[in-house]
Order: sequence, then structure tokens, then C-alpha cells
Amino acid sequence: MPTFTYDGTTIPFEPGETIIKAAWRQGIEIPHYCWHPGLSAPANCRMCLVEIAPAPGQRAMMLDVLEWDPALNDYRPRQKPKLQPACQMQAAEGMQVRGDTSENVREARKGVQEFLLLNHPVDCPICDQSGECKLQDYWLEHGQYQKRMRDEPIHKPKAVRFGPSIVYDAERCVMCTRCIRFMDEVAQDPVLDMRERGNLNEVFVAPGRELTGHYTFMTEHVCPVGALTTVDFRFKARVWFLRTAKSVCQGCATGCNAHLDYDPRYNKVYRYRPRDNEQVNQYWMCDEGMVSYKRAHTDRVLDPRVKGATATVKKALEAAKSQLEGVPGEGVAVVLSAQHSLEDNWALRELAGTFLGTRSFYATGLGEGYADTILIHADKNPNTRGVLELVPSLRSFGQLIDDIEAGKITHVIALGGETPVADSRTEAALDRLAGLVVIAAHDGPLARAAHVILPATSWAESSGTYVNAKGLHQVAEKAIEPQGAAAPGWQLVAELGQALGYDAQWTKLKQVRARMIQVPTVPESFTVRPSSQATP
Repeated sequence: MPTFTYDGTTIPFEPGETIIKAAWRQGIEIPHYCWHPGLSAPANCRMCLVEIAPAPGQRAMMLDVLEWDPALNDYRPRQKPKLQPACQMQAAEGMQVRGDTSENVREARKGVQEFLLLNHPVDCPICDQSGECKLQDYWLEHGQYQKRMRDEPIHKPKAVRFGPSIVYDAERCVMCTRCIRFMDEVAQDPVLDMRERGNLNEVFVAPGRELTGHYTFMTEHVCPVGALTTVDFRFKARVWFLRTAKSVCQGCATGCNAHLDYDPRYNKVYRYRPRDNEQVNQYWMCDEGMVSYKRAHTDRVLDPRVKGATATVKKALEAAKSQLEGVPGEGVAVVLSAQHSLEDNWALRELAGTFLGTRSFYATGLGEGYADTILIHADKNPNTRGVLELVPSLRSFGQLIDDIEAGKITHVIALGGETPVADSRTEAALDRLAGLVVIAAHDGPLARAAHVILPATSWAESSGTYVNAKGLHQVAEKAIEPQGAAAPGWQLVAELGQALGYDAQWTKLKQVRARMIQVPTVPESFTVRPSSQATP
């Protein structure tokens, strides 16, 4: 692989790759505002200027400039190297690039910062992006000057609603055009543009339009300063109080990689942010996925219940035992859930196949919905592929309803409270069951019809593996502590098995994962995590 040097560090690059992207892949950040690895490079912020040594046998490109000389109290002519934007300049074999080690580059970065902050305070105590704003970060790294402009700053529109989800503050905007390019190049809806010039520059929404659609949240995520904020997160939390867990979006079968940000002081989840994975979601997430973090706290099953009344786990297990004990295996159906992790489903399959001896496996989960060719999958479950790997001959939930109505199934042990369809026929069929034991994290028709329900942790409260539509096994890490009486689903399945008198002896997650590898339909790579990088 060819290489070049940046401030003396050797950096490999792919042919055609730019200097800034090759450096970014190596974890070296060349300061920038307008550049983003997933977007085109207009080179309009000029923050990524670097000095490139001339090739052997060639002269350096020089610029004639006038420089203020305090001793002369006048300007004097001078020559200095022509700097190049690292976001557009392709790397070349043996190229020598200077950034922090070049006085000319340091001076240029300082000048860019001063220009961008002419109408903006450098400390910005009220910014909603405080803690994540590159204006502040770069001022500390490359600025630290006394502001020379004494005129009244130009005041621009503030708190402009671009649409139902995004608020724009023109005074904070540095005109990097990332939001404009994202809507044009990725969302394929060029609804944003820039108008006026110089100090009057601002981003606006096309006349007669609002910023709506399935990817509006990403305009805020790509904003390097605090110009665009989401209604959902605005004024809710300061980022320095938040912690993050590497998670997997639960919104659909795409399995977008995400950062799940939470405040450990309140055991509360506040937002999703995309986590880079070029194999799955590149650098993006859809709006539906970005707000799906709320399911960590909504529609939750938090307490054991027996016939609708709150009970202890012990009482619930005793009630489940009385319902299932002595029932012929052919009358018992086991329902796996595409909403739950591979570990939870493996535990129920193990209990059913090894101990109960049933072969009547069915699947449940949410039904299909909107899909596009960008990220959104019609299957609204994160683990449909995973349950099919565990039981390739899995029958549909509709088949379960048919079998209940035909009298073939009298008892059900189910994982997950949701069903693909919630109609009167489903409700009537579930009411016919002599026994329905459900282990679920979220409410739904199965949870509401359950005779006995045990509260399971959600993806935010315990680590779990999810297999996306492409078959990639991804781990969602634990973020917050379990809420209410919730416990991991695989643990509750083991306790249910023990209550029924079986030797279900998996008590730790690593035991479950070690035994999962031994299952022929589960590949050994089930714990492989996709690579991730920090989005600039």
C-alpha cells in the first residue's frame, strides 16, 4: 500500500483517497468543518489547509502577500507557500505533508477561526451543542487570540423551525453546507440550500417546503457546530453528563450501529447517535431509528404478573409450573421473538428442544412497514435472521393462530409481547389457550393475554446479539441498569426451566454464549463486532 507522511507520521492510503480521509482512518484528525467522510468535499471552510512539499525536481508554489510589520508600522511584501485543502487533495506516494509543524498552516488555521467567529462568541455558554461544538474545540486548539473586531456582530435569525424535528440558529452556522449536501446526496431530497453572501449567508428551506422525511435528524448529526438541533434532544441534557454504549438500533432488520447515550445518575436513555460501520449503515441512521431509543422506557413490562395481578418472580414461576406441568408436549407451542436477542431465543429453544421435547416452534415480532433503498428495511424486527438461524423450520405467527383455532395447540410459552398483527382474531385465539406463559420486555397482545408474565430486560439493559438482514452478527452492549424487576430473558428462561424440574443451568451470559457456539446453526463468529470509527 502506498504511503505519505503527515507531520513525520507515515500514513498508508488507498489509491484515490484524499489526505484528510487517509489520516482520519489512522486516527489522525486534520481540523475541518465542511468535510465528512460520507459526503462530497466542497473545500469551503478552509480549516483543513496543509502545506505540501514540492515533488523532487519541482519548485514550490508560492504566493505574494503583504504582511503587517509592527517595527515598520507598515505592510511589507513577502512570499509564502500556497497551502492546499487536505479534503480535496489526493494523497500520492512519498508525499510530505505538514500540518501542526508548519508555521504557515498554524497561522492559516488561526485566521480561519477568527473569520468564522467574527459574529460568534468564543465561549458560547448557552449553545445546545456545548461539549460537541468544533468552534469551541478548535478555538482552544488553533485559535486563542484576542478578538480584534470591535463592531456590533451581525445578528441573524434564531430558533427557526425548519420542520417538526429540526431547529436552526443562523448565528451559529459556519456555512459548511454539510446539512445541504446530506439532504441532496444521501436523503435524495434537496430541500435545503444557502442564500445571500458573506456575513448575510444563511441556510434556508425551499419555499413552500418543510424539512420533513425519514432522515431529518441526520442534518443535526452532521452539523459540526450548534446551528442545527433536534426538538427531541434540545435542552434535555448536557453531553458531559452522558455516558455511551455501543448499541444496535432495534427499529428494523438493517441493524444500524449506534451510540446509545444515557445518564447514569437517572438511569435514563436520552438519544441515539449513528456509529460508523461501512458494511451496515455507513455513517447514518433514519429518524425512526434515532427516536427508537425511547422504547427503553416506554411500553415496558416491569413487574411479574399472574392473571393480570402483580406478583413476585417466585409466585409467577409457581403459577407457570402449575400451568405447564403434565401437559403433553405436542400441545405446547414455543414462540421465539425476533424482537429479543439471540441469547434469549437460544435459551428458550434450549429449554423447549432439550427439556420439554417440543418441536412446535413459531415466531413473533412486529409486522412489516415502510421501506426504502437507503437504510430502512420493511421488517421492523432486529433479529428475524437470528431466530431463523436457531430454528430454520420456524413457523409463522399466523400458523400459530391457525393451530390454536384447530385445537392442536393448548399451551404456549412465548418470548416477547408483540405480535405481527393485533386484531380481534388474534385476541380471540389467545383467549382460547389453557395456558400462556410470556417472558417479555415490552407490552403487546401476547403480554396482555398472558396468564403468567415475567419481565425481561430490554436491549438497553443487558448485552445481546442481533443478526441483521444481511446475516451480520452484532452485539448491543448494556447501557442502563435493569428497570423494575426486569432480568435478562435467558436468565428467566433458565429459572422457568428449573421451576419445571429441568437442569437448565446457565446462570451467566458467557455460559450462554459459550453454549451457543456449539449449536450447529449458530456460527462461531456470533460475537464478532463490526469495526467502528468516530465520525468527524
